[in-house]
Amino acid sequence: MDDPYEFGAIAAANSLSDIYAMGGKPFLALNIVCFPEELPKSILHQVLLGASDIAQEANVIIAGGHTVKDNEPKFGLSVTGTIHPEKIFRNNTAKDGDYLLLTKPIGTGIITTAAKAQVVNKDALDTAINSMRTLNLKACEVLQQVSPNSVTDVTGFGLIGHLTEMMAGSGTTATISFNQIPLLPQCLELAGQGIFPGGSQKNLDIAKLTTKWNDDLLETQKLILCDAQTSGGLLISVPPDKIKDLNNLFAKNGVTAALIGHVAPANDTNTHIVVTN
Repeated sequence: MDDPYEFGAIAAANSLSDIYAMGGKPFLALNIVCFPEELPKSILHQVLLGASDIAQEANVIIAGGHTVKDNEPKFGLSVTGTIHPEKIFRNNTAKDGDYLLLTKPIGTGIITTAAKAQVVNKDALDTAINSMRTLNLKACEVLQQVSPNSVTDVTGFGLIGHLTEMMAGSGTTATISFNQIPLLPQCLELAGQGIFPGGSQKNLDIAKLTTKWNDDLLETQKLILCDAQTSGGLLISVPPDKIKDLNNLFAKNGVTAALIGHVAPANDTNTHIVVTN
């Protein structure tokens, strides 16, 4: 990410996401900074400003932080939040019959890798940046009203990786459709050119051990589903009797959510996900 302000904003949103994924409310954060001595301090100022603006949006206080000299800039937040112990969203409690919803499109790893190679168009990059810096706050607040069965956020292990973790922990199997999964603009085109971060291939290698793929799925499609995400959306497992109320509340609060599949009992201990086209 060349823009230091957006870098800080995205890093902050990404750091806060774990609290929202558990149904919590973040209230305090510390800046964690690694920064080269040779770079101008104005860059660091912009990084911190971007993070500060996102923290303010989340009503979170940044109370200080730690700075380390390093050859490569790195930034994140150490976040503290609160939650009622009986209202925690867990990532291992999906139930047979649940619907699976996803609140953000995937493909940020592909888009940002393409940006490094300067082969992504501006509109596609701007859309990806806007998605990454968008907090999962509103989605979390809606879910607190509905009480879903299971929730996690989609980050470095990709959609398949985090869904596998949910299904394995719940003793269930998910069936998802590639064509129902929202993708960022230009994602398919760039993926067709072989543009992926290294982590996505590693994710796919692991996913192949526990995922059953339809024969007509391309290797490119599999890689997209395993694309390593930054500040991704919430992956939600919700019972059928709550799906209508949840979608209505999402719409009223400006949260987009795509129905990507459903949950069934585990009938094969080695298969946690079935992917159709």
